[in-house]
Amino acid sequence: MTLQQLKYVIKTVECGSISEAAKQLFISQPSLSNAIKELEGELGIEIFSRSAKGIALSTDGAEFLSYARNVVEQAELLEQRYKDKKPSRQLCSISTQHYAFSVNAFVNLVRQTDVDEYEFTLRETRTYEIIEDVKNMRSEIGILYLNEFNEKVITKLLRENHLTFNPLFTANPHVFISSENPLAVKSFVTLKDLEDYPCLSFEQGEFNSFYFSEEILSAVYHKKSIRVSDRATLFNLLIGLNGYTICTGVLSSDLNGSSIISIPLETKEKMTVGWITNSKAVLSRFAASYIDELKRLIAEYGFTVLS
Repeated sequence: MTLQQLKYVIKTVECGSISEAAKQLFISQPSLSNAIKELEGELGIEIFSRSAKGIALSTDGAEFLSYARNVVEQAELLEQRYKDKKPSRQLCSISTQHYAFSVNAFVNLVRQTDVDEYEFTLRETRTYEIIEDVKNMRSEIGILYLNEFNEKVITKLLRENHLTFNPLFTANPHVFISSENPLAVKSFVTLKDLEDYPCLSFEQGEFNSFYFSEEILSAVYHKKSIRVSDRATLFNLLIGLNGYTICTGVLSSDLNGSSIISIPLETKEKMTVGWITNSKAVLSRFAASYIDELKRLIAEYGFTVLS
């Protein structure tokens, strides 16, 4: 086993395909494939599962990747110490449902970063894709929620993919509306209050099941319903159409200004927001710092941090 082979595996995981990894490594695809197969043969494990659709990190591969990253990072530290080499670019990827607080924590992480070069990724994406990202190690951390309605389905999917859910905080549902919305004067709203307003939600693509919805009460019928794919569009429609969306109630005025407000929704439902990780993985120091920043922000917003 060589350090070069470890770097090949890491790059292949980052790229999601052998052909793209080979291109970025400036080697031929057969050379990269053979190097990985030789490593698998030496270790007696399958690092990547191969199919007609491409490659995916296996369970053994996810565990191996954690150790490989640690070894490569330690080797780079040795080179920096004794060869006076320039520090390597630091990597960190996060996948999240569309939460302002997860973006806020990411902003703070980047501001506090103490390295010369980095390549961080923040994916605001669909629920199923968050699970796939963490499963295949495209992201170290995924942010999503569980509640009484979706918990059994999501938990089963996480367990099957060797992922762990770590609860962060429990929220009473709120709605986001425009500060100019007629409902803005209310101290709380009911579903009946909302029935004449457009309900905005995030579309989930191929996995558009109620269980993967980012909004609770997803199975409730709405007379007016609009699905969007990004948070900026949703906020524009909240203002332009006097629409609403159901959410945790955590809103960052620093990032979103004062044109959107949060009002409690009268319901017995609760939602537990948390972060998922691959159970075989060891978090990088930047991923760990992101979790710390999430906890700090949640406490600052007045919630009890659960983990």
